[in-house]
Amino acid sequence: MAEDPQRNFRSAYYEKVGFRGVEEKKSLEILLKDNPLDVEKLSTFSQRFPLPSMYRIHVWKVLLGILPPHSDSHSLVGGYRREQYQDVLEALKVMRFVHMATPQTQVYLRMFQLESQVLPRRSDTSAPDEEDEDFLSIARAMEEIVEDPMDCYWLIKSFVNQFNNKFGDSIPHLPKSLEHYLSVEEPRLLNHLKNTGALAMLPYSLWFRRCFAGCLPESSLQRVWDKVISGSCKILVFVAMEILLSYKIVVMGTSRPEGVVSILCNVSDVIIIGSAGGLRLFSPFCLPITLICFSPLLPDAPREH
Repeated sequence: MAEDPQRNFRSAYYEKVGFRGVEEKKSLEILLKDNPLDVEKLSTFSQRFPLPSMYRIHVWKVLLGILPPHSDSHSLVGGYRREQYQDVLEALKVMRFVHMATPQTQVYLRMFQLESQVLPRRSDTSAPDEEDEDFLSIARAMEEIVEDPMDCYWLIKSFVNQFNNKFGDSIPHLPKSLEHYLSVEEPRLLNHLKNTGALAMLPYSLWFRRCFAGCLPESSLQRVWDKVISGSCKILVFVAMEILLSYKIVVMGTSRPEGVVSILCNVSDVIIIGSAGGLRLFSPFCLPITLICFSPLLPDAPREH
C-alpha cells in the first residue's frame, strides 16, 4: 500500500517541532477503538512508544488482564472486580485483620495475602519478609499514580503476579547482565565497583525486584513500568546501567561501598521521558542525553549513540 505523503509530511513536521507524541496519541486511539482490542498490538505500542498519561491506566488494565479485550464487557467486568474487592476487604474487616487506622498499603498487602492463601495468623507479629516489602514498595508507588483504591489494588495485584510469573526465573540473572553491559560500556567503572566491594552491594532488590519503586520519581517510574507491563524485564537492566553511567563521576569518587549504595538508592533528580524506540534519561551528572533503548527485535542492544 502506497504511503500517504501528507501524513509523512505531518509526522515529520510534528517531530521537527517536538510534538512527536501527537501522532503516537492518534495511533493509540485507533488501537483503542478496535473491538476486541488487539492486546499484542497494544503491547508492541507500549514497547515502542510512551503511553499518554490519559490512557496509561486503561492500557495497563488491558495488558495485565484486569479488563478483557472485548470493550463491550469492560463495564460488566469492572463491576465484578469492584464486588470482589469489596468482598475481600469486608472479609478482612470481619476477621479484624484491618481497621480504620490501617495504612492503605497494608490493607492491599493483607488482601493480596488472603487471595493468595498465605494470610498469616493474627497472632503473628513478625516483621514483613522481603517479598512483603517488595509488594509494599510497589503498592506505595502505585498509590501515587492511581487515585481509586479498587483500581489501585487490582493494578498492584496484577502487576506483582504478572511480574513474578513471567520474569521470576529471570530476575536472579539480571545482576550478571548488568555486569556484562558495564564491562562493555564502562570497564573502569565496573572495576571500581569490584575493587571497592560495591558491586555486590548494589541495590539489586530495589532495581530488579521492586522495579525502581521508591527510587525513581513518579513520572519516570511510570515510563519504566510501561515497558515492564508490556513485556520487558530487561529494560530494568538498561535503566540501572544508565543510572550508574549517569552517576559515574560521583561513584568513582566514592571509595566506601555504603556511600555508593546511598547515592544510587534515591535518584530523584533523574528524569526519564519517552521517545520512539526507548526512553531518554536526563541527569545533572550526565550530558549529553543518554538513550535507554529497548527493541523487541534487538533485545541485547542496550544503548543507541
